[in-house]
Amino acid sequence: MTLRAAVKFPETAEERDRWILSRRPARNAVNAYEPYAFFTEEECGPSGNADPVATIFLTNRECPFRCTMCDLWRNTLLAPVPSGAIPAQLDFAFRRLPDARTVKLYNSGSFFDPRAIPQEDYVEIAARLQRLERVIVECHPAFVGDACTRLRDLLPGRLEVAMGLETAHPAVLQKLNKRMTLEQFAAAAEFLRKNDIDLRVFILVQPPFLAVSEALEWAMRSLDFARDCGATAATLIPTRGGNGAMEELSQAGVFTPPSLGVLERAFEHGLRQRGMRVFADLWELPDRGACEQCFPQRVSRLRAMNLRQQPLPPIVCDFCQQAGSGA
Repeated sequence: MTLRAAVKFPETAEERDRWILSRRPARNAVNAYEPYAFFTEEECGPSGNADPVATIFLTNRECPFRCTMCDLWRNTLLAPVPSGAIPAQLDFAFRRLPDARTVKLYNSGSFFDPRAIPQEDYVEIAARLQRLERVIVECHPAFVGDACTRLRDLLPGRLEVAMGLETAHPAVLQKLNKRMTLEQFAAAAEFLRKNDIDLRVFILVQPPFLAVSEALEWAMRSLDFARDCGATAATLIPTRGGNGAMEELSQAGVFTPPSLGVLERAFEHGLRQRGMRVFADLWELPDRGACEQCFPQRVSRLRAMNLRQQPLPPIVCDFCQQAGSGA
């Protein structure tokens, strides 16, 4: 796909950074000593059981990578957090959350970026995670290395690192401005595998610069690539707007939010292949290709598939005359 004449997307990473930053709306006010969000949700674990998972969104410095589609910077700080702030955030959240055996520590960037999560805090962070069976953090492949094994050695449970692959389409991946190649992603995945650290992968459904007609194919190919890299879990995320850059790309004709049907079919493909758990991200779920009558039922179906890890019969809607895993 090419941009219409009214908008020229930069060719170099440095120029893309400036283009993306210049289109941002204001960020939210956050507190260095409190996570900006936290909640408990159910997720199908490695054993096949639906278990409670505590998800904590840590407040810290903005990620150094300016990804075209990212809106996570909205809840970040302009400077690194002081030492002791992240343990304080964990205390704040755990006092208010029910017990869970798994925790996701997401920080709108890379946990192992030393300017995001102070490495001198690892011992205090790990001290608050001793009762947990699994700890999931997120990281860009560029920061995957010895810091991962250091945290792993401090934890009694399993460490799982979530990395954003986004797409296995190499040309689209470059335009997403992640400063990463498929080869670099695979190398980081191999490091995790060799060091007995589990891998979770994030995949965008219908990212910008990808033809709508190719969205399903590349979502499925991206799932296959993640599995080939040894991923134990993958999450399909419908690409959304909201960061300024994506709205301009939408107006330029190179980004269209995915239909619900594309997400459904990609999800079904992932579940049928087996070999890793696959999840559909239901936050701000797109309703394109669904009507008011069938949308709630189709969302409930996806939620059940997340927990059961198996495809379920499609919802057939008499009102809009289409199957709930179609358009």
